[in-house]
Amino acid sequence: MPSESDFSEADIAALLQQFVTYPEQVWYAIAAFLFIVGCFQWGSFVHSKFARRRHYESDEETATANDIQYKFSLRRIPLAIINFYRVVTFRWTLEIGQSYTLNMAEVFVTVAYIALLLIYAFINTTTVEGQKLDVIFWSNRIAMLASSQFPIVTALGTKNNLVSFVTGISYDRLNYIHRMMARTCFMLLCVHTVGEIISSSYYPFKLIKASKGTGIIALAAFFLLIIVSLRPVRTRAYEIFFYVHFLSVFIFLVAAYFHTKSAYGSYWIWPSFVFWALDRVIRVVRLVVFNHSYFGFKSGTGTMDAATELLSEDLVRLRLHRPPHFHWFPGQTAYLIMPSVSTLPFEAHPFTIASFDSSLLSTAKPEGQSGSGENHGTQVLGSSAPFWKELVFLVNVHGGFTKKLKEVAAKKETVKVFVDGPYGPSPDLGSYDTCVLVAGGSGVSYTLPVFLNIIERVRKGKSSCKRVVFIWSIRGAECVEWIEETLIKAVQLAPLSLTVSIRIFNSGSPSTSQSMEVNSSISNITEKNGIPEPVVTRRGSLTSSMLFSLRGVKMESGRADLDALLKGEVSMTSGRMSVSVCGSQGIARTVRHALRFPVSGPSSILNGGPSVTLYVESFGYA
Repeated sequence: MPSESDFSEADIAALLQQFVTYPEQVWYAIAAFLFIVGCFQWGSFVHSKFARRRHYESDEETATANDIQYKFSLRRIPLAIINFYRVVTFRWTLEIGQSYTLNMAEVFVTVAYIALLLIYAFINTTTVEGQKLDVIFWSNRIAMLASSQFPIVTALGTKNNLVSFVTGISYDRLNYIHRMMARTCFMLLCVHTVGEIISSSYYPFKLIKASKGTGIIALAAFFLLIIVSLRPVRTRAYEIFFYVHFLSVFIFLVAAYFHTKSAYGSYWIWPSFVFWALDRVIRVVRLVVFNHSYFGFKSGTGTMDAATELLSEDLVRLRLHRPPHFHWFPGQTAYLIMPSVSTLPFEAHPFTIASFDSSLLSTAKPEGQSGSGENHGTQVLGSSAPFWKELVFLVNVHGGFTKKLKEVAAKKETVKVFVDGPYGPSPDLGSYDTCVLVAGGSGVSYTLPVFLNIIERVRKGKSSCKRVVFIWSIRGAECVEWIEETLIKAVQLAPLSLTVSIRIFNSGSPSTSQSMEVNSSISNITEKNGIPEPVVTRRGSLTSSMLFSLRGVKMESGRADLDALLKGEVSMTSGRMSVSVCGSQGIARTVRHALRFPVSGPSSILNGGPSVTLYVESFGYA
């Protein structure tokens, strides 16, 4: 093994040049990839904004769905290619166990990223003397390559980052990339450590240098960080992950800064502190703006104290009065900070906003109803009011923070809440002919506001949707009461041009899973100010509920056969179709399988089948 003194001046010059140029070239490659992704994402966004419903010829308009389904057209080749890409990239998956799934896009990005770094780590590692893969070359270079990735890894872990802005991909969807890049860098640093041990075999005291000590500290902190970021730990002990993650990152970056300073590589480290601090500043500003009364800027109004309610043994509902300046889109999330509940005062937890920011549905009268009077149609139905006028969160109870919140909700106490948000994407479904919404349990927090938004946009003439299907899987009939009156109001307000189908599947015990299917026309209605109001019996059988008297509303016992349901909807649809799903990994996996080939295959598209777009919002981010 040659020592450092055996290196020629040409080797040293090449080594120093590679220290600078190779990390820069990796950054150029990543920047080019992000630019391409951004072009596709923003192009798709612009297209969805300006897409218009296809206008069929008069003979096509009168044709049945099956006639359109099998009308072959070569003009649909571009659409067939797009759907082929969607299936292969996002619906073909690599499934590890029962709960871990990677789509092919994630697999490709992972393999390409690892290959890129390894190629740059081991190319041109032959010395002038002909020693191939010389450890002095790759050991130091691989550490510099890993160090160069820390700024983007840190940025991807923040809620407000430039990568999201450039690519149009929300921070939560980029979180997988954040973890993948961090784990890849950890792997590289382990290889660097092995190389240092090998190259130091001729120098017994080399490892005790100060720079080596900081390197060991940094690697140890990084190792702890990798362990707590594993999904089982994140999902079962989020608080532990939260605390250890914060502390480990801080220790790692400080130690890495001083470790790389001797090699003139610290300029790759300090931007991480800048990106992290910038995100925190933006989040603090948002907190002050949306929670201003807590900070003394305006007393009384806008105070966001949350009313708690224990809906079931494993579900808590939070209700907050919405400040006039706080707006959000369906499907977005907010981080809630509850100092009196959490262990640390500013511990933030993400939850989907289950309510809908609407000014129409809270004041509109049902379609086809008439009446007069200033207050006509201004009353929102009973307990459905919060879903239009307030911020509502449905919180699953697990351990730690949510368990403490359950204890508060059991007493129906109010808690002080700081709201940081909104964050995340909102599906733009205005250009789809058919919209299918699939939820499991509390996943209805995502699909309910999307459902309400579809109805409002159709009423306003801003959506071409003709059919909306709301599928909800629950574990007990009592779960219907969470959103029962909201669904009733939504169906009443649906315009005549929109077909609404609500399918609720109860997989609970036989005693609570009685099949309920009533297809009769609307009855049991009283009038208040000229507006139909349903009679809802809370203490009796759910069959007395007005919900199941509405046309198109069904409740069935057993698990939902999502494969058959989705394929049935596809067979009845032409044009464009969207499927939005929020639930467990199992539900998301089933939906992906159902919308693969041949349902969305080139043959189906060329023969007039619908172009299907899938939106997945799965549990498990925490």
